[in-house]
Amino acid sequence: MLLKKLAALNKPLLLITTILLIAGLYCIYSATWMRETHFLRSQCFWLLFSLPIFFITSFTHYRWIKLGATPLYLLALAALLLVLVLGVKVYGARSWLNLGFCHFQPSELAIIAGIMLLSLFLSTSEKRHPLLRILLSTTIVALPCLLILVQPNLGGAIVWLPVFFAMLYAANIPARYLLTMLLLGAAFTPLMINFGMKPYQRDRITVFLDPSLDPQGAGWNINQSLNAIGSGGFWGKGFKAPNTLNELGYLPSTIVHNDFIFSVLGEEHGFFGSSLLLLLFVLLIFLGLFIAMKAADTLGRLLAVGIVFLFFTHTFMNIGMTIGVTPITGLPLPLVSYGGSFMIVAMLSLGLLQSVWIHRKLLY
Repeated sequence: MLLKKLAALNKPLLLITTILLIAGLYCIYSATWMRETHFLRSQCFWLLFSLPIFFITSFTHYRWIKLGATPLYLLALAALLLVLVLGVKVYGARSWLNLGFCHFQPSELAIIAGIMLLSLFLSTSEKRHPLLRILLSTTIVALPCLLILVQPNLGGAIVWLPVFFAMLYAANIPARYLLTMLLLGAAFTPLMINFGMKPYQRDRITVFLDPSLDPQGAGWNINQSLNAIGSGGFWGKGFKAPNTLNELGYLPSTIVHNDFIFSVLGEEHGFFGSSLLLLLFVLLIFLGLFIAMKAADTLGRLLAVGIVFLFFTHTFMNIGMTIGVTPITGLPLPLVSYGGSFMIVAMLSLGLLQSVWIHRKLLY
């Protein structure tokens, strides 16, 4: 049976995942070889650690979340509460738990646990009134979102919104309700910006709208990212090219290997290399949507849609902030950026996606 499931893996998705993982190790080395070497070793460790999680999740029927989603969601909420008390403060946000051997970001666990629980609820409540489904779904999402915002971690909260609306749409919530929610959200956005954000978060939005306003302060990172990507031209400067903006320290050395990993790729391999990476993500997202359409039941379809939009949002926001399309949010580029917490979540998510594919006919 194990061999049968191994053969049933979605091969294109597996191939794209493998290429992105290799590209990630390459980009992390490119971003850090001149200063640090432990980032690559650490990422290799987290990759090896997450591979069994990927395969076990792939071969296990995704319906296990009927039993596991609620405990995992409650564990994530407990971790989010704990991080507010005992968390490590990094760049103004108390978002990490120090586990001794590593730092763990509970918001990453919360998003996949939320997708699981939301998939389970929406798939078992199809006969209920749409307003009740929306209300209870909003509660599932709002609890971790509020705890993440308190840290404050705006990027970790923003990622929930596209996932939430995509899953509601996939659950056949009438469009008029979704449009009303979007209009209400747009109406309250100015209030949130003025009264719900820290000054540095408002500065990020300001320099996103006009990077020239504070080129030596809040606008420094985005301006240097644009310079690095622009200087790469079509083919790029090449691997380990001398005097790159990254090597000279113009890109922020503390986060270049995660938040600004795409800037390094753009400078070294230009438009051509950046486009290839972007193409891989586009193919991954379309494959995920294809798997959602082929899912055996509503639970599988919703789970796949949630995971696809988790990857889409991270990819869009991360690449977008390096080219000035979105504000800087600190979201990693899936499978490419450095980071253990999101590597585990990404591989767990892809395992669930493979499970939906494998078990689209093997219903036992």
